[in-house]
Amino acid sequence: MAVFQYSAVDASGKTVTGSIEAESENLVISRLQQQQYHIVSIRRTRGGTKSAAQPRKSSTKGKKVKLQQLVVFTRQLSTMIEAGIGIVKCLEILGNQTKDPVMAQVIETAKRDVKGGMSLTEAFSKHPHVFNKLYVNMIRAAETGGILDTILERVSQFLEKEQEIRNKIKSAMMYPTIVLIFAFCMVGALFVFVLPKFKEIFASMNIEMPPATAMLFAMSDLLRNYIYIPIGFAIGGYFGIRWILSTPGGRYQYDKLKLNLPVVGELVQKMAVSRFARTFGTLIASGVPMMRSLEIVGETSGNIVIAKAVENARNSIREGQKVSAPLAASGVFPAMVTHMIDVGEETGRLSDMLVKVSDFYDDEVDNAVKGLTSMIEPCLIVFMGLVVGFIAISIMAPIFKIVTSIE
Repeated sequence: MAVFQYSAVDASGKTVTGSIEAESENLVISRLQQQQYHIVSIRRTRGGTKSAAQPRKSSTKGKKVKLQQLVVFTRQLSTMIEAGIGIVKCLEILGNQTKDPVMAQVIETAKRDVKGGMSLTEAFSKHPHVFNKLYVNMIRAAETGGILDTILERVSQFLEKEQEIRNKIKSAMMYPTIVLIFAFCMVGALFVFVLPKFKEIFASMNIEMPPATAMLFAMSDLLRNYIYIPIGFAIGGYFGIRWILSTPGGRYQYDKLKLNLPVVGELVQKMAVSRFARTFGTLIASGVPMMRSLEIVGETSGNIVIAKAVENARNSIREGQKVSAPLAASGVFPAMVTHMIDVGEETGRLSDMLVKVSDFYDDEVDNAVKGLTSMIEPCLIVFMGLVVGFIAISIMAPIFKIVTSIE
């Protein structure tokens, strides 16, 4: 177990600080909320002791499960609870029928914890690699409101939408990826096996190489004799980019660049807005408090630029302002989105407006993916034509010179 230091405000408005030993931050949050504390900050400190009763760690600990597995589990759990089956029995049935070893181990551990007196929230929060903060907080709100089956249904719908968008992106990029891999393999084979033969033939005939042909043969020699140089550059570039992205400034600039890229940036922005609206709307509709909802939205946004805009919104709410104003000021969210959020705040139907925004941008993402795919395919054909044409002309030029000299 780890030790977490916390700062909170109790019901009387008094600031309270202390430390709690727990297995995860979500467990600390759950315990503090049970005491009616408004959490200001939580920080994990070094130390802590291992509980004697703590079960032996499984070899699957820390491993993730596929989104499809989580969708099926959530949907089935919702249906079984709605049918009146107890939570422990539900987990037992689902654990027995799950083929994925990681998911089966997680369900078995959760069943044991719930049977031992833990809430479902506490049991799930011990597995952050499977149940993220959004999932856990929605379950917490469901248990508090006594509407677990309804919230689980909402969670499953959310996850299904996430999976649908991912599948659309993957299927759209499948063809271009295969074409590019095939092209690189073919060009690599030409450079390594075919071009050296032509070079030997031309050298034996003492033909003066045109600049394009000489450059092509030089690239072939580099690839054959000094392969470690491009490999070294590739490896160095890979780790260099990873290091840059591991820094806050580098990650921020990268996420900002993604949003501003021509053509692709529009798709990235629409996906980010759709995810923001869907996550925020689902949390609000599930009864998660506004501040906690925004915190989770920022953490699960996947984009630091979006996360900073959400953090500014949280600060504005603390000062008594609305959510829409700082989101509009960030420049990340389109005017339509901030206007609909503003209307939702005014009418008390924020979750409904966010769902409408999410549905609209889901369609926009679908159209953007189709448009991008239809644009990539002809661009790939043109690119392949230019590469093949350059190689063919570079090889044919000396051959034409040979034929001309013979005539």
